Amino acid sequence: MNKIYIIDVTNRDGVQTAHLGLAKLEKTMINYYLNKMGVFQSEFGFPVTRHEINYLKANIKLARKKVLSPIRLSGWMRAIPEDVEASFKNVPGLEHVNISISTSRQMIEGKFQGKMDFRRVIQEMTEAVDLCRKKGAKTVGVNAEDASRTDLRNLIEFAAAAKEHQADRIRYCDTLGYDTPFTVYDRVYQLAREVALPVELHCHNDLGMAVAVSLAGARAAIDAGVDAYINTTVNGMGERAGNADLVSVILAIKYGAGMSDYHLDERINLKMAWKLAHYASYAFKVPIPINQVGVGQNAFAHASGIHVDGALKDRRNYELYDFEELGRGEIEIVETGRKILLGEYSGIKGLRNVYGKLQVPFRDDEEARKVLELARYANVHKQKPLVDDELIFIARHPEEVRLLLTVTP
Repeated sequence: MNKIYIIDVTNRDGVQTAHLGLAKLEKTMINYYLNKMGVFQSEFGFPVTRHEINYLKANIKLARKKVLSPIRLSGWMRAIPEDVEASFKNVPGLEHVNISISTSRQMIEGKFQGKMDFRRVIQEMTEAVDLCRKKGAKTVGVNAEDASRTDLRNLIEFAAAAKEHQADRIRYCDTLGYDTPFTVYDRVYQLAREVALPVELHCHNDLGMAVAVSLAGARAAIDAGVDAYINTTVNGMGERAGNADLVSVILAIKYGAGMSDYHLDERINLKMAWKLAHYASYAFKVPIPINQVGVGQNAFAHASGIHVDGALKDRRNYELYDFEELGRGEIEIVETGRKILLGEYSGIKGLRNVYGKLQVPFRDDEEARKVLELARYANVHKQKPLVDDELIFIARHPEEVRLLLTVTP
């Protein structure tokens, strides 16, 4: 039975949002929450980018310790041998990768400007796939950038070449949010039918249809007999108008009309939705819209008399799914009195006060001072107060956190 799997790309595409960014600890916490949510894979960063290397190594260490498990961690790189060589040299233990190259006439002419034609694109991609396998990659996804504006026969030829060289998936990139649910279904169905390779949908929201296009593409892949993978980001973060929102995609698969025969990866746990969405909002410094699907303040709010009457009689009158399923409904306690925070200039007494409330003990003063130093550095990196889960994470995984916080030019 073919299924729909989620590959979240917040830590690759989401962090490319203009004017914004995440500290390495914040990227790691998002991976931590994604793992608890049952997400199949996180595209966790750029192994070619120097300031990412220690973060990537730390996350691989956490995966080996089963802290980030069973989620897969995949690196993104251009589909050129130089990037592949550098990636596996920089990050030993990298097992899952996605390699990317432009395939549309617009981008081949507009970006490469005579340096490469379509034949050369295929050659570069296949050489990169072969090299990834040689370097020990367990899975290789091949990205067709601007697939939605690529001639379909060319796209099929590109995917067939990727399959011939043992690629695991073809990523259909709707890079400009150009597709509609109608066009993407026909194109992905024919692509999957002819190549028989699992299809990964990577959709942008420039026309406000990223979630709809992702679902239509996933349906087409499954109807054609292959697995589907949907790329998401937390709260829809991403370049320009963003990407397909993680929670919206999951809810649409679970509750959308006509989706009952399309099976979502059973590991998905929506109970993490509320916590993950609000953590990402805090980390990115971007408020969640009041009407955000599932996790917005008004997602389960009723004011109109007719709606209130109907919802109180039977929640199914005006609520498609239960708020408890998203991890909502618990009372949140807000501190209104004295508040002790751990900042970049904090001392040992402040540390003991904060960690005492979290019920995190220390063996001795030496261990406490080591955690204090890490907490200080984490504040320098984040430039905003640490949340409770971050503080607990630092205390439990100090060596990996030390690596996360080591960014050298």
